[in-house]
This record gives sequence, C-alpha cells and structure tokens, in this order.
Amino acid sequence: MLKVVMTAFVERWLAALLLALVVFLVKNRFNHGLQRYPGPFLASLTDWWRFFDVLGRRPEVTHIKLHKKHGDVVRLGPNVLSFANPAALRTIYGPSKGFVKSDFYPVQQALAKGSRLPSLFSTTDENYHAQLRRCISGAFSMTALIQYEPFVDEAMVKFLEQTETLFSSKFAVCDFARWLQWYAFDVIGAITYSRRHGFIDKAEDVDGMVSHLGWLFSYVAPVCSLTPTIVPSGRLTYPRIGQTPFLDVLLLKNPIIRLLDRLDRNPFSFAVVKFAKARMSERLAVIDAAKQSGKSLDDTSTFGRGDLLSMFLKAKEARPDFFHDGRVLTMAVSMAFAGSETTGISLAAVFYYLVQNPECHHKLVRQIDDAARSGLIEERPGGLVSWAESQKLPYLDACIREAFRLHPAPGLLLERIVPPDGAHICGEHIPAGTIVGCNAWVIHRRPEVFGDDVETYRPERWLEVSKEKRKEMDGTMLHFGMGSRTCIGKNISLLDMYKLVPSFLRRFEVSYQVTSILLL
Repeated sequence: MLKVVMTAFVERWLAALLLALVVFLVKNRFNHGLQRYPGPFLASLTDWWRFFDVLGRRPEVTHIKLHKKHGDVVRLGPNVLSFANPAALRTIYGPSKGFVKSDFYPVQQALAKGSRLPSLFSTTDENYHAQLRRCISGAFSMTALIQYEPFVDEAMVKFLEQTETLFSSKFAVCDFARWLQWYAFDVIGAITYSRRHGFIDKAEDVDGMVSHLGWLFSYVAPVCSLTPTIVPSGRLTYPRIGQTPFLDVLLLKNPIIRLLDRLDRNPFSFAVVKFAKARMSERLAVIDAAKQSGKSLDDTSTFGRGDLLSMFLKAKEARPDFFHDGRVLTMAVSMAFAGSETTGISLAAVFYYLVQNPECHHKLVRQIDDAARSGLIEERPGGLVSWAESQKLPYLDACIREAFRLHPAPGLLLERIVPPDGAHICGEHIPAGTIVGCNAWVIHRRPEVFGDDVETYRPERWLEVSKEKRKEMDGTMLHFGMGSRTCIGKNISLLDMYKLVPSFLRRFEVSYQVTSILLL
C-alpha cells in the first residue's frame, strides 16, 4: 500500500514539475510579445542559450552570423533583443532617453570589506553615476592628459628597453598580446599611483593579476547572461528592474565569501584591490601627516605627482560626504580592470592588422620616418613620439581607427533596459522592461556606413571620405560605448595607443609567426 502511495506521489510531482517547466518555457517564448522577432529558438526559451554561447568565447561571431541571417533585430534571450541598425544607437544610448543599464553590469563589481564597489561602468544607478562622474571628470579631460604623459613615457621607455633585451636582441618570438597587456597594466599603474605594477620590469605576471583578471572576465561574461528580469506590470518601479544575477550571488558574492572578505580571508580576493589599498594607505598617511603639520593641501607634494590617485583624493577633500575612501578605492580599482584589458586588446589588434597587411604596415612606417626626417617628430632617447606629434600623423590615426572598427574590445551587447513607457526603436515598438542593445562587432560592419568591404582592414577608408561621411562613421563607432556612459578613461587609452604604436615602429620590425610575434 505504502509503495503504491509513494509511486503515485512521485509520479504526480514529476508531472507537476514537468508541467511547471513547460509553462515556464512557454511564458518565456511569448514574453512581451517578442516571439515575433527572429532568432535561435532555444534563445527564446531560456537564457542558458546565451550562457553557453558566451562560454564558447566568440559571441560576437554568433551575433554577426545571426544578424546576417535574420536582419536588423534578433532575439537573443527570452527578454533580450539585439539591434544592428546604427539608427538604434541614438535611441538606446542617447542622453535623457530613459534607458538604464541592465544587471549584466553589477556582476563585475569587486568586493572590499565585504561590500560591493560599484564603479562608473558597473553601476545601474543613474543618479549615483552622475554624481560620481561629476566628482572625477576633471581627472580625465584632454587638458589633464598632458600631466599624465610623463608617466606613460616612463613606462614606455622601460617597455622598449625590455623588448630589446628579451626579444629583439635575441631574435626571439614573443607572445605579443600578453606582452602588450602587461605594458598596458603598468601604464595604468603609473598613471594611477605614480608606480608601475612591475610586469614589464620583472617580465612576469606580478601576483597573478593578469591571469586573475582573465579568469574574472571568463567568469563574468557567461554569468552575466543569466540575469533574470522582473517584468514590470501595473505600477512600474524604475530604474531597479532586474534582480542580481543569481549565479553571482551563489558563487562569488554569497554571504560566506562576503564574510571572509570582511575578515581579509577571501580566497577570490583580487590582487589589484590589495595593490590599490596599499597605495591608498601610503598616500593617506602622507596627507594625514601634512594636515597635522599644518601644511597646505594645495601643495602638490601632499597628494603626489599629479597622478589619478591624487586627483581622486582631491575630489574626496572637495566632497567628503559622497566621495569617501571607498569610492576613491573603487575608482582606483576600476582603472586597472577597465584600462589594462581594453587597451591591451586594442593595441594587440592594431599590431595584428598591421602585420597581416604589410602594405599598410610599410605605409605607416614611411609616414613616421618622413615625419622624423622633416622634424615633425623630435628626436628623443628611445625614439619616443609625443602625443602632440602623433596627432599630426593622419595614417596612424586611420590605422588605429580601423583596428577599433574591426576588433572592438567589447564583444557582447551593451545592454540597456527599455523605460517605463516603452520605446520606438527603428520603427519597432519595444515593451517596457525589455533588455535591448547593440554589439560593436555588428554595428562596425554596416556597409552603408563603412563601405562594401567591411571585412577588409583598409585604413584609407577614414581618409578618402567627406567630412560629413567621416562624422557619420565616427558617430557609429561603439568601442568606447556611447552617450553618458561613454568610457571615462577613453582619453587615457588613446594617449597610450597613439604614443606607443609609432614609438614602437620607429625602433622595431615586426613579423607574424603562427600565434606569436617575432621582434627584430
């Protein structure tokens, strides 16, 4: 009798669970009426399709293929639409449009003393973002760029010397992408703290920072794809629409891990955070000593050499109620996370396309050499090129822009949430709460903007068009984001790239060998 009862009980529960699963999948399929948009069938049922696609590490290739097959609007999840028409950019990312970041972003927040560190990039709170940006925007202006150039020069001199010692003098093969990332990391350290992390000096991944960062992004990208979204109904509550991605709460930000972090026992603690804390402590001790001795805080020696940390600490003095030590740390840490990875990727892309296209490579080298012979580029130790000089090399600018176009650093959608009243995007009415976005890899390959040869690396396309067309091309580029959420460190990244590429090519010849670079 008991056996019969248990069998019936199990069968009914299995049937109930199966029915619940079917209802869940059907609900996802017809969510917001998005079934009218084409895309992979499995993607319309569950975000696990996105998870496994991103886990394969080439989601940008998937997105390009899907848009070629289905057109300008593709459904990538039960509540996710990807747009390929450049006209969507102004609606989704334009100022005062009401679109907020999805909960794709908070997964990328680091922890300090068990608390999240929401940065300019990772916060979904528009008011917080606006306040934080106002506090430190001056530190990232083009005017401030000039005071950071000596830090870049110091790191670049060491990089070129080490490249000569370790590779060129030995005709050795170099894992150039990794070498460039180490360089980018050291530049960010110099600009932020007046102190390099030591990657180039030691020719190693110091404290495993870069490896850990790579692991973090490998974790973040697929986990971000599993963000459940609460569909607003009745009374709409914004901007908080999504819940925290549940896998992140279960894994790296669960209560146990956060407790261990408060006790400085977090096994997943970022070495970058530890480095930032140490540099902050050193600088704060100097400031405290200056205050006690009655020294003026306007004295540059109090805050440092005019690096980013000194700018952040000055902002703290100006607005201690909002920009406290935790937010100073947030900015310092986010510089390492965002600045090193994206700049390293972009530098590697520039050199990759130059090596793969010898005619472009030789044309650029000729322009640099001609500029040096004519006196446009001053002769300096190590052959360094200044920022001002680099801006007088139009073909260099075209080569870098074309690398940005073909290989933008972000390979995923830059997600936003449709505001409470819904939105019209490229003639489509999209319901409130839907996650929408564009992928730079897709947008940068629009033939009506960039020409029919969009898969070809051809820097000349940036030089042979009218001012109006050039403006349209520039306005379609999404590699640094767009609108109020444009990467605040954009100018620092450009400073780094526009100086290193010509300085490097003045000194070395580069050739491609399978998966590495031979430096001569």
